[in-house]
Amino acid sequence: MTVPKTASSSSNASAASARKEQQPGFLLTSPQGEAARTLLGYVASLALPDADAQLVAVVVAIRAARGGVGNITGTDLSALRLDDASGAVDALRGLGWQVDDALFGGDPAVPVPVTVPDLAREAAHPLPFGKNTRSRVSGWTTRTLSAKPVKKLPPAARLAGLFLAAHSTPKLLGQIPPDLPDACRAALPDLLRKGFLTELSEDRCRLDPAVRHLSGMRQPSEEERAQSAKDEGRAVALAATPGFQFEAEAWAGWKSAVTPALRRHVEAVEYCTVCARTPERVAQAFMVPGRPQFFSKGTAVAYGAWKDTHPDRGQLAAKFTVAFRSEHGHGPSYAQLGSGLGWQVDHALRNFAVRRLLANEWLTETGTVPWTLRPGQVAQGEGITLPKARNQGATVQART
Repeated sequence: MTVPKTASSSSNASAASARKEQQPGFLLTSPQGEAARTLLGYVASLALPDADAQLVAVVVAIRAARGGVGNITGTDLSALRLDDASGAVDALRGLGWQVDDALFGGDPAVPVPVTVPDLAREAAHPLPFGKNTRSRVSGWTTRTLSAKPVKKLPPAARLAGLFLAAHSTPKLLGQIPPDLPDACRAALPDLLRKGFLTELSEDRCRLDPAVRHLSGMRQPSEEERAQSAKDEGRAVALAATPGFQFEAEAWAGWKSAVTPALRRHVEAVEYCTVCARTPERVAQAFMVPGRPQFFSKGTAVAYGAWKDTHPDRGQLAAKFTVAFRSEHGHGPSYAQLGSGLGWQVDHALRNFAVRRLLANEWLTETGTVPWTLRPGQVAQGEGITLPKARNQGATVQART
């Protein structure tokens, strides 16, 4: 017998369709998911006593994956909500990781470099990641640890969330990895209770649909392959910008002529060990005037559809700039913001989206100075601020 569709069933179908449309895009491609699992496997292999130390190791190791030095702030450490932060850092020091005491006694907003000897060597490097992969996995780590079902759970449960997300497919099916730390295994029922998982057995699990975008075991789509090829083409075109030829003496002269504040910012970008950009690339970004951006009607229409599937884009973007600045010592570029948030869009739509966030004051930047994105007045009104500004208590209503 065929059951007729009722208004209620039609309404439920519409609600399910709306939820599907609002599902965030995947944060990791297949190779990046493999990199995330490599990171977690590396940390699991370290002789660390507890989940506190392992969680700090995950955050520092991905930041230090390129060059062996990663920045962390006291604010970052507080955000991890560890049971014993001092003990966790001492455990890392026991492995030979070099952590300055300023992490506890200094300004919590100032990045403190941590040297990881294993990641500084060229041969047999345990985390051989490219710049984009390192950045995406770092962003995925931050987003997973702050996911609503796990962000208030103990360190072992949040670390377990990282492992299970990295070992789950887009169809929500996951496996309990054999290298999952014992403390994390004991915390798995917490993930089920809080809704990060919907099913749990001895060696299998199922992610909740709300965190499907965090899964790390999937194949890249044709769109992603095409976008990757386009991005590579843009990088080649940028490197060959007409009228610019790098000269070290001219670059040094340009820096000596600017204000002290701008020079500090420029050198924060130039010497950022996380971004690891060449002096030529940094000089070009600051010395060559940016071109006015014009957007087609098609881009504006595409943005209208895209924003409906990203209702929390303003909050997420503002929070990302805070986390990014803590890690890098400077703000993200438009490309780094889009990449870190997993926006699977083309160059024009990404820039249009950032421009709208700036216009609506979720974000702000310093004129046309690159790498200065940070929370705007609306974000500050919701408590999303850079560490030094957190006592201002601005109250600004979001624009529609």
